[in-house]
Amino acid sequence: MLKETFGVTKPIVAMVHFPPLPGAPGYDAQRGMSAVVDWVARDIERLQAGGVDCLMFGNEGDRPYLLNAAPEGLAAMATAIGLLKREVRVPFGVNYLWDPVATVALGVATGAAFAREIFTGVYAADMGFWQPDCAAALRLRHNLGRDDMKLLFNINAEFAAPLDTRPIDKRATSAVFSSLADIVCVSGPMTGQAVDGADLKRVKDAVKATPVFANTGVTVDNVRDILAVADGCVIGTHFKQGGITWNPVDGDRVKRFMDAVATLR
Repeated sequence: MLKETFGVTKPIVAMVHFPPLPGAPGYDAQRGMSAVVDWVARDIERLQAGGVDCLMFGNEGDRPYLLNAAPEGLAAMATAIGLLKREVRVPFGVNYLWDPVATVALGVATGAAFAREIFTGVYAADMGFWQPDCAAALRLRHNLGRDDMKLLFNINAEFAAPLDTRPIDKRATSAVFSSLADIVCVSGPMTGQAVDGADLKRVKDAVKATPVFANTGVTVDNVRDILAVADGCVIGTHFKQGGITWNPVDGDRVKRFMDAVATLR
């Protein structure tokens, strides 16, 4: 399934972080959407030139984040992806923070191969009380005829603490058994911070037949240890200039990382 969806086994999924979109406080209305599209296009070019396996578009710049998608932001992101698809030469996915139903809708509209979000659980978060609607998201995927679009379940949300007191391996098992997760993602406490290696191993041991990805904080220095356990990883911050989440992609950092991964493979 991994090779069919992502093009390789042990895929490296590179984040394409959108700057703030219309409706977000940081959106630059004077420069408009053309500046957003130009920024994303440059990151796509650098990531693909560096040899990443696939891309995932995310509205990382839309701080403070919403639990229910803003229609203007969702429409803007779909439009931008539609304009840029011709530049994409690898499989791609989407993630609209932090709305699983909107993420599925965006994935269907843009023809994404996969989509990532918080689909399960209950959290106390920076955004308040957080209770995603997994059933609605999976029903939408089915009703729109895209059961082939794989769903990556982030089971320990950044910027949040689970109110579910079960250990992380039990929550992972439940996400696969009762919520039909295609892939389980394990995160660190915040964007760019490393996943706990013990958590990653516990989850992989618990859901052996389901792929498990490290979702945050993977770097050239820890990728060997990460891929010794995980079936793939998602990378955003490490590929940015200076390792700062909000900066443009640094093509040299991408190439160094992918060269290291090629050696491991």
